[in-house]
Amino acid sequence: MNVVDSCGWIEYFWDKPGADFFTSPIQDTPNLIVPVICLYEVYKYMLTYTGKESAVEAIAIMHQGTVIEMDERIAIQAAIFSHDMKLPMADSIILATSRIYKATLYTQDKDFENIPGIKYQKKI
Repeated sequence: MNVVDSCGWIEYFWDKPGADFFTSPIQDTPNLIVPVICLYEVYKYMLTYTGKESAVEAIAIMHQGTVIEMDERIAIQAAIFSHDMKLPMADSIILATSRIYKATLYTQDKDFENIPGIKYQKKI
């Protein structure tokens, strides 16, 4: 199972230099988990920079994976990660979702750089 951080989706949709790092996990839709907070972050970004039509199209592509709602387990684990690792709320929710679903997290977010078990690539 794989989780792509919001920054990875943005790299992919905008065909930025780091997009190749995220292509394989994004296109492996049977094994793709999408934390609901990623829908929020990507939709907001696309809405801001490209408009509603592009934002809706991005969300439709993200729905090819399995969207995971935030439940009590994820909320509590995210709070622990946020407290222990000093992660922002969205990052801690994404990490908690990936850990609970035993998924590999792909990211370029520097907040995840030194966390074991994460596929991190420095932003190009």
